[in-house]
Amino acid sequence: MLPAPERSALGLRERKKARTRAAIQRHALRLFREQGYEATTVSQIADAAEVSESTFFRYFPTKEDVVLWDDYDPMVAEAFRAQPATLGPMQALRAAFREVMSPLSEEEQAGVRQRTALMLAIPPLRAASADQIGGPMRLLSALVAERAGRRPDDPAVRAMVGAVIGACMAAMLAVIDDEAGDIVAAVDEAMGLLEAGLPL
Repeated sequence: MLPAPERSALGLRERKKARTRAAIQRHALRLFREQGYEATTVSQIADAAEVSESTFFRYFPTKEDVVLWDDYDPMVAEAFRAQPATLGPMQALRAAFREVMSPLSEEEQAGVRQRTALMLAIPPLRAASADQIGGPMRLLSALVAERAGRRPDDPAVRAMVGAVIGACMAAMLAVIDDEAGDIVAAVDEAMGLLEAGLPL
């Protein structure tokens, strides 16, 4: 185990890296709003964030990655594992999503809306986001399978995870162009419908 000063230094470094990554993304999204995604260069983003281009590429290998990146997946996984054992997989997932998303500020929700809109509108981002969906699906499948006592490739597990991802995407699309739209409430409502067996 690391001595306390080393653990503290490690924590400080990780927090500093997280702040730098968030600042780069925040400035990139502002520039994309002001002058368009394709017209914005990595050099402009780096200048706005007051970092070098080499620093930008240490955090984001490509300009596309600055739109695609977020740290919600590990947060959802941690929140899911912390849910009481008495909750079923769907209940635990809904609670975990609510726990992770509820603290999002209006600015953070606006960032999620903008990133989602860019992923739909820009062909390279659309293709990259489609490729990227496998990671969250594998993660959620492993979590659900562990709680349900099944295998991650169990058809019921796959169907449930697919339904969750689809419902969340539908909820986000419903509020993507609505500045007053509440992403957290929309996603929670969608998860609640799944939890209730999707009554129609």
